[in-house]
Amino acid sequence: MATFVSMMRGINVAGSRPLRMDKLRALHEALGFRNVRTYLQSGNAVFEAAASGADRHGPALERRILRDCGYDVAAAVLSAKAMTAVAGANPFLGRPGIDPRFLHVTFLVRPGATPSLDGVELPLARGEAAGVAGDVVYLYCPLGYGVTRINNTFFERKLSARATTRNWQTVTALERMARGEAPGA
Repeated sequence: MATFVSMMRGINVAGSRPLRMDKLRALHEALGFRNVRTYLQSGNAVFEAAASGADRHGPALERRILRDCGYDVAAAVLSAKAMTAVAGANPFLGRPGIDPRFLHVTFLVRPGATPSLDGVELPLARGEAAGVAGDVVYLYCPLGYGVTRINNTFFERKLSARATTRNWQTVTALERMARGEAPGA
């Protein structure tokens, strides 16, 4: 069995498009995934699957959620190894003046081409920064992610891929869970 992390874009536990985490666990289990654990109330799960292809699990989750709940969502699915690589490659960690509370990672869901910010004019506010590595965009938003213009919608338009963003605390918690540790360890 291989371990994976799934992160959904397009659901929440209240308001529009609600999906409770017990239902999200059940949807994962209906696909044959095992040992499904959710983190927070925002569409994050860690699970085990016999097949090792993360590229198949995302579309399967999206189809299942559409079929059972009627929601068109994007599912970013990474192997535990890929999640560890994401957590270890943040170019902003350790830089002077960087407060980890304002770090975020935007996960691009099945981009059609190798993502690049070359030639993309970023609407950066004072102090903000962004960098692409693989299928993720690392963000530093010292004014808060809620007010930045370099958000999911921006990257979806500019990089032709669905996107979902998690703060650094959530990224590192999911990575620890995927390695079998407690999220707050």
